[in-house]
Amino acid sequence: MSTTDLIKKFRSGDFRALARCITLVENELEGSEEILASLNFEKPSPLVGVTGPPGAGKSTLISELIRELAAQGKKVAVIAVDPTSPFNFGSLLGDRLRMNEHFDNPNVFIRSLATRGSLGGLSAKSIEISDVVRNAGFDLVILETVGVGQSEVEIAGLADTTVLVLVPEGGDDVQALKSGIMEVADIFVVNKSDRPGANTFAKNITELLHGRKSAAWNPPVIRASATKREGIAELLEQINAHHALNLQNERRSFLLAEKAWRLVSQLRMKDMNKSALRAALEKQFRQPGFNLYAFVRQFVRPGL
Repeated sequence: MSTTDLIKKFRSGDFRALARCITLVENELEGSEEILASLNFEKPSPLVGVTGPPGAGKSTLISELIRELAAQGKKVAVIAVDPTSPFNFGSLLGDRLRMNEHFDNPNVFIRSLATRGSLGGLSAKSIEISDVVRNAGFDLVILETVGVGQSEVEIAGLADTTVLVLVPEGGDDVQALKSGIMEVADIFVVNKSDRPGANTFAKNITELLHGRKSAAWNPPVIRASATKREGIAELLEQINAHHALNLQNERRSFLLAEKAWRLVSQLRMKDMNKSALRAALEKQFRQPGFNLYAFVRQFVRPGL
């Protein structure tokens, strides 16, 4: 099948063609540049980023969102970013099994991506692949990552709406409240809200968010219990409300600029050879007057 035919098929909703396009783009195979160049950025499907610490119940929450959307006859896609670390893979895979019941639904597309060592927890190809999926006619695209370090903030640079999922206990949540994600998350979900301390925890988040109030959008704090299917309808309602707001403000241009910056950075690093860098460094760092910053400038722009 030609790339042109493949593009036509995936844009018309053919899941097999979409999966093939993702594989080509993820591995930079022949046809990938043609696929990316064909994408339409005028009216892509809305992208919701769901992040939070391990064990917060993100996969269960997403599974219930899928159930709610499917019941409404909506088409939904999930891009699930898996860390490649062997220490995390087993437990994460177990969480993903919660979505298995939706695999046979003709209106649901689920695809996992490996981070392949990406520092922030997002795949280096997350931008391109999410844009491909957003051109396949879905009513909603969900991008899920495990909150490891910078990934929560990174996902906010990709998604129209960022949902941070927390649970009312654990040090990870305390750290999350201190990180930059508090400044960029659009919706906060206190999952497992039937646990002790959930009300106090939700109240604390609301108080921390007090300084972020604006005329345009006040980030809601939703109490949910994914296993009991509580709070799901409210979460979906807030996602829809935030998306409607996005269509009227400047966030779209901001997101495109963030994505363009990351794509430019990725292209510039593409031809960098770490082995060559180390070899050049080993030759120079013992020389008198060695300066790391001068070395980096010379390595990146030889001749200057």
